[in-house]
Amino acid sequence: MARLAQTAGLTDVQQEILSTVRDFVDKEIIPVATELEHRDEYPQDIVDGLKELGLFGLMIPEEYGGLGESLLTYALCVEEIARGWMSVSGIINTHFIVAYMLKQHGTQEQKDHFLPRMAAGDIRGAFSMSEPALGSDVSAITSKAVKDGEEYVLNGQKMWLTNGGTSSLVAVLVRSDEGHPEGTAPHKSMTTFLVEKEPGFGEVRPGLTIPGKIDKMGYKGVDTTELIMDGLRIPADRVLGGVTGRGFYQMMDGVEVGRVNVAARGCGVAQRAFELGVRYAQQRHTFGKAIAQHQAIQFKLAEMATKVEAAHAMMVNAARKKDSGERNDLEAGMAKYLASEYCKEVVEDAFRIHGGYGFSKEYEIERLYREAPMLLIGEGTAEIQKMIIGRRLLEEYRFQG
Repeated sequence: MARLAQTAGLTDVQQEILSTVRDFVDKEIIPVATELEHRDEYPQDIVDGLKELGLFGLMIPEEYGGLGESLLTYALCVEEIARGWMSVSGIINTHFIVAYMLKQHGTQEQKDHFLPRMAAGDIRGAFSMSEPALGSDVSAITSKAVKDGEEYVLNGQKMWLTNGGTSSLVAVLVRSDEGHPEGTAPHKSMTTFLVEKEPGFGEVRPGLTIPGKIDKMGYKGVDTTELIMDGLRIPADRVLGGVTGRGFYQMMDGVEVGRVNVAARGCGVAQRAFELGVRYAQQRHTFGKAIAQHQAIQFKLAEMATKVEAAHAMMVNAARKKDSGERNDLEAGMAKYLASEYCKEVVEDAFRIHGGYGFSKEYEIERLYREAPMLLIGEGTAEIQKMIIGRRLLEEYRFQG
């Protein structure tokens, strides 16, 4: 049977990379994912395997030891990995956002220092914007950096930090009023700091604490944490790009990559849900025939497959737009919005096809049913995506009257 969500126009190298990742997912991730997820266990063996494949350096330029591949290649790999277990795709997502931000906005010294070790997987990246009292309202950030000689002193509390414990480099967005007079727009007085730390929990460097993992409904295995800064001293040369006040724009650039990633994750989870649903529909019999032979189930499968194809096409378009160097916030917002909503619907339809068995932890669809909701809020809720899409449409279709 032909697989859904095929991508036209790929190079031989891209096809070889995807084939390798797909084989790894089928052999090393799918057989163990549900057991590890139920134990909320970090998938160290899987991560080591991804490191051996060179995936931590997939988008990092060859001059820094990476593979120098495109966002499209990365997104398609994420789609395959999320098909196996979404949490694994989360482990590499924040790493790549930080690597991308360094590549695009870092000083030469910062690139030379971090990117080779990130490409090798020896440094794992995480990034932090959210705070306990805010999510999508980035302008309301209260964490602050104050200049003190050749250092900055950071104070504040951050929230929802994916890979907070396992990472060794965190890109942290805080307010930095130094050099920005009172009344400056909030987004023009934010700075991204590159914070190096030891992996683990507790006080991971003086002034920086990573409390234990947040217990979640789904998206288990990967650690999600808070980050508490209390007199954290950071050298001035660890300001991303070397200049304060550019953090908001740097983070938003990274988030566009993240939204393509979330769209890719939605595509991967939806594909797996369809695979589970169509297989179970051919195995389960009622009224003397497989339920796949009932028209109601065929209609459901048709709708599921169409949603998988549509979401994949929009995700690919958003990735290619970013790769071309063009602005892609509209396409990334649309892809993230559609893929996450369709993922939720496809997973629920597969759950319904399974009937009572879908409620059992013995069946993989139960795990997907708990994982899909995270995609509805990660990298901005559906409502935020609609705001982005609506504003961009008004820019493109401005009425001249």
